[in-house]
Amino acid sequence: MADTMRGVYTNLTDIRRRVFAEVAKLCYQAGGNPTWKAEYLDQRLEDLPYEIIPGDVATHRESVFLERATIKERMRLCLGLDLQGVDGPIRVSDGMEEAALSASYHNPPLINVIKFACNACEDNVYRVSRSACQGCLAHPCMQICPKDAISFKHGKAFIDHSKCIACGRCAQVCPYSAVHHHVRPCAEVCGMKAIGSDEHGRADINYDKCVSCGQCLINCPFGAIADKSQIAQVIFSIVGGNEVIAIVAPAFVGQFGGKGNVGKLRNAFATLGFAGVEEVAIGADLCAIEEADMFLDEVPEKLPFMGTSCCPAWSSMAKMEFPKNADCISMALTPMVLTARMVRQNHPDAKIVFVGPCSAKKLEAMRESVRSEVDFVLTFEEMAGMMKARNIDYLDLYDDNRSDFEVASEDGRNFAVSGGVANAVVNVIHEREPDREVKVFNAEGLNNCRKMLRDAVRGKYPGYLLEGMACPGGCVAGPGTLQAINKSTAAVKRYAKKSPHKHAVDNAFRSLIHQLEREEDGVASAE
Repeated sequence: MADTMRGVYTNLTDIRRRVFAEVAKLCYQAGGNPTWKAEYLDQRLEDLPYEIIPGDVATHRESVFLERATIKERMRLCLGLDLQGVDGPIRVSDGMEEAALSASYHNPPLINVIKFACNACEDNVYRVSRSACQGCLAHPCMQICPKDAISFKHGKAFIDHSKCIACGRCAQVCPYSAVHHHVRPCAEVCGMKAIGSDEHGRADINYDKCVSCGQCLINCPFGAIADKSQIAQVIFSIVGGNEVIAIVAPAFVGQFGGKGNVGKLRNAFATLGFAGVEEVAIGADLCAIEEADMFLDEVPEKLPFMGTSCCPAWSSMAKMEFPKNADCISMALTPMVLTARMVRQNHPDAKIVFVGPCSAKKLEAMRESVRSEVDFVLTFEEMAGMMKARNIDYLDLYDDNRSDFEVASEDGRNFAVSGGVANAVVNVIHEREPDREVKVFNAEGLNNCRKMLRDAVRGKYPGYLLEGMACPGGCVAGPGTLQAINKSTAAVKRYAKKSPHKHAVDNAFRSLIHQLEREEDGVASAE
């Protein structure tokens, strides 16, 4: 299914972003107060749902009480807390003491279904539209049904769902398109087929399959699925006097407005209290160099093909479903981790916050081998909430026009768009071996990634470099983005062309690739 709601500012979008902003505002207010755990913050958290959903008439759902209960649960997830439901007396702030610890991370699961907010949508069910069905003489739907599940009642087609096997043949042959296929939006976009139904017909996530790609988060029209945030921990670290440095993913361009405006970005982060900000495209250059060297060393002599590693959701899916070919997925550290290691060389005690489009990066940062490098992960949407909490108008900020970011290459910046990773790696390979022919195939969306890898295992892509991206369109389509995918893609490409360096090997920091090698234990962040 197409990502139909992306780029459309809906009521749900407004509620989600307001929760981020209001929670961030309270955290800033409470973070510097030694009595923040006391009655004031506790009461303010209880008041917020009534401020976000005022009055006594429901605006979006059948009950204003349901609306506010959903807001409360989303607030708890925003604070990094577990869901509590409505089967007992709760307060939003329950558990805040533990969540406030700057060194803490959330308890799994990362992605959660707010059960009472779920609409229990029908999933994989075929129904006949009584108004569209013409009761035609041919009855092709009835004739083609392999289970005799279709009959005619009162001149209209009727499907007996106790017999129906959801093969869809009736929908294919109906001349009036009167047979409609009903699917649960979150389940349809889940490339891992990790979403089913509980005993009440509500969405249920199989966490043994989930890779936290986050597509369900942005495709549930009822806002019943949300991931945990680290907004509170980041703000408490900032206000608590820690040195907090942001590393920003290449997809940042245009997310907050403007056409790049690195100076504005630096100004915004400084206003929020960050001690510094670096471009993760630097790490993308280092990743491209490392993957190119691996490809030259191992393909095809040791490995039949090699898949890129920077998308954690794709990498997790590949290793989970194709364990015998797990070594074909690059073990290179991701741009996030490489950039964090570079920053930590000069700031060993800093708290490092990755800011990007991806929910799967939150899962990646939970791994023991990564947590020592990356302390917190925030999405662009969560960062926008922090900006709103501090009344920052991004476009009105001063742009100092400094060229601090003028170190990442055009190829590194294009990691954010589909095809960009493979292109960067190929360009490095050609720098190493100009006559080497490198065949490339890339896939977007986990279903297409799975097909690509299945074909590769069967021998369709011998000696190929395979790029997998869980989000259709690449990182610019991540669940934590703020702008329409096509707009973001164009903005990233425009910004990338401004770099004085064309390829990764031209990066001023290219020598760091030797200093940032994996530790001797060989545990890569993409595992």
